[in-house]
Amino acid sequence: MRSTGVRARQPQRELAVPVEKPRESEYRPAAPTDVGRAVLAQRHGGNDPTFTATTPLSAGGVVWRASRTPLGVATLALRQTAGGTVRAAAWGSGAEWALDQLPALCGRDDEPDGFDASRHPSVAEWHRRHPDLRIGRTDLVFDALVSAIMEQKVTSMQAFSAWRSIVTWYGERAPGPTPRPMFAPPDIDGWRHVPSWAWHRAGLEPPQSRTIVETARRGPSVVRAAEAATDGEARDRVFISLRGVGIWTSAETRIRAFGDPDAVSVGDYHLAHQVGFALTGHRTDDDGMLELLEPFAGHRQRVIRLIYAGSALEPRRGPRLHPEDHRDR
Repeated sequence: MRSTGVRARQPQRELAVPVEKPRESEYRPAAPTDVGRAVLAQRHGGNDPTFTATTPLSAGGVVWRASRTPLGVATLALRQTAGGTVRAAAWGSGAEWALDQLPALCGRDDEPDGFDASRHPSVAEWHRRHPDLRIGRTDLVFDALVSAIMEQKVTSMQAFSAWRSIVTWYGERAPGPTPRPMFAPPDIDGWRHVPSWAWHRAGLEPPQSRTIVETARRGPSVVRAAEAATDGEARDRVFISLRGVGIWTSAETRIRAFGDPDAVSVGDYHLAHQVGFALTGHRTDDDGMLELLEPFAGHRQRVIRLIYAGSALEPRRGPRLHPEDHRDR
């Protein structure tokens, strides 16, 4: 009797990938850069199938990242030396693209010029402690948009679990000697053809899965329009024109794909509380958060990153938000 389990119905893929000789490169940042913080901000939870790290980069560890580049799937392995140089190796048909994009991933394009941390004493102190903070970018618009859609109105645990399941089931096995099996996300057409039952089994709710599938139908034109946009407001107009995509999702996509130093994820469940607590000692709402961040216009995401880097977070009180699981309905 044929099994009806999820895994029996997944696309057929090779379980072992031949290891080819890698392409290698080095990136020497012009200014001190915390590469680990810049790159690991792109990770979707501790069990992300596209990401793994072996010990902290500061202790000689290696970050492994699998991605689907415009030239094909690539696995990138990078580590930062004591002198700050980033050494990288890449495998797969997209290896050359991944190495060319490496500096941007590490935060090269993030220019803190014009950032006046002295406008708030705590921000000035966090900036003094973390002068090497940079915001990296992936330049992979559709993957950033999909992951942000998955995170709408659910807990991080639910979103990361759904990402892990769908990428593992429908992505492509990453090339190279990865420390554990890794997978690159599906291409745009692959996202469009993920069946409804797979989204359900992965734990993603119907509004998010419908938005991803509908967005994938326009995927190439969405990517072109976002890449052609000249600023954050123009990119917001591109993303918000999509049904089911709002300002929060647009901001998250701008941060991940373009390293936008000014994007603010308005509507986030925790962010306004954290910003208010860090800058005033008490919670605030979205309007209050925007008012507090207004003196840093152009660098509001940088301030948010400094708040988290400085561990200036509100202590947790009470139970965590309980994730709602609709799969047995």
